[in-house]
Amino acid sequence: MSGSYPRAIVHIDGDSFFASCEQAMNPALKGKVVITGKERGIASAVSVEGKRAGLARAMPIREIRERCPDAVYLPDDYELYSLMSTRMFAIVRRYTPVVEEYSIDECFADITGLRRQHRAGYADIAKRIKMTLQAELGLTVSVGLAPSKVLAKVASKWSKPDGCVAIPSYDAHRYLERLPVGAVWGIGPQTAAYLSGFSITMASEYASLSPWWVEEYMDAPYRRIWDELNSRSVLAVEQGPRADYQSISKVKTFSPPSSDPGYLLAQVSKNIENACIKARRHGLVARRAYALLTEQSFRRSGCEVSLALPSAAPQVVYAALRPHIEARIRPGVLYRQTGVVLADLVPGGALQADLFGASLHEERVRAVLATVDAIDAKYGKHSVHLAASHAALTARRGHIPEYARARAEKPRRMLDLFRGETARRRINIPYLGEAR
Repeated sequence: MSGSYPRAIVHIDGDSFFASCEQAMNPALKGKVVITGKERGIASAVSVEGKRAGLARAMPIREIRERCPDAVYLPDDYELYSLMSTRMFAIVRRYTPVVEEYSIDECFADITGLRRQHRAGYADIAKRIKMTLQAELGLTVSVGLAPSKVLAKVASKWSKPDGCVAIPSYDAHRYLERLPVGAVWGIGPQTAAYLSGFSITMASEYASLSPWWVEEYMDAPYRRIWDELNSRSVLAVEQGPRADYQSISKVKTFSPPSSDPGYLLAQVSKNIENACIKARRHGLVARRAYALLTEQSFRRSGCEVSLALPSAAPQVVYAALRPHIEARIRPGVLYRQTGVVLADLVPGGALQADLFGASLHEERVRAVLATVDAIDAKYGKHSVHLAASHAALTARRGHIPEYARARAEKPRRMLDLFRGETARRRINIPYLGEAR
């Protein structure tokens, strides 16, 4: 067994997580096609039953209604999904303290050396984790066991949904022979295209390359992936919530679409504030920022800026992006979505003094934002916000046409409040009710 699993890494991945959470909380939805994202007009999740019917995430709700009129459409309830995610990770930690929360619906767990403690083999421990999650939360998850994180990812996706696959070292080649290199976690389309120039199209071909070739032609991240595909665990399972973000993105789809430059700039400003709040929460600052505009026809345009000093101050990022955004707003064109990405994130340590006082100004801005964060923590997010964001935060929804009113619908739990609760300050109890 030690030869089969020099390290034993488990990857747990929720199947259609948002939709699965809704089905878990409301048994009447079991077996039905459930679509979340009703308020956005685009599916944020499709239940397993919907995927079997050919539906997919990010499809327009209008198109789904035409293809599947009997589906149940629900607004996103992120409070519920966050709560279920927290419970999922807590259950996994019963089996091992070494758990990496990779995203809201997936995590890695290192169970190396725990066979005696659990009186079971590694594959049986992985099955127990899966069964416990499904029994206690009612969620369907896919689980993969392998000697490395990359191979564990391969295993968990091999028989989705509701799968449990173990890939020992001696058997990894059988799976990699049937896996396109572009489907390997960490290898994107550009790298896959680069490798295809060397006639490398399958994961097994990449894994069988000689060390000197990989050292000569591949960058460090892809050399680590090569090690992982060869059952050498070089990517550690990091304990605790994820904090090593390389970028943070915030996107907002609004309805009805708008051609008002002031409203569009307000949405971008709100995106920036939300992204900066998350960056400050993790003690990060950005060196670059991107902004994105999506037209009603789904045509996209964007811009990128480099910041003079790394910052997580929304007013700094907005001032840098605004002239470029204004130049890309086409008069009379309807826009349905804005987005912002903070990139090249680095720890927000002390700034080096400069001749013109820019670093001193940034330090003062950070002090002000620390006070803003404290106020928001007490009274709710955006209690203090940029004037540029005001139109987006206070937009009236009464003018929404009939076809779009469903998009303004809120989760039932946000409407049925307990005594003493407000729309922003609620206890973490999800709504238990009938399908609507």
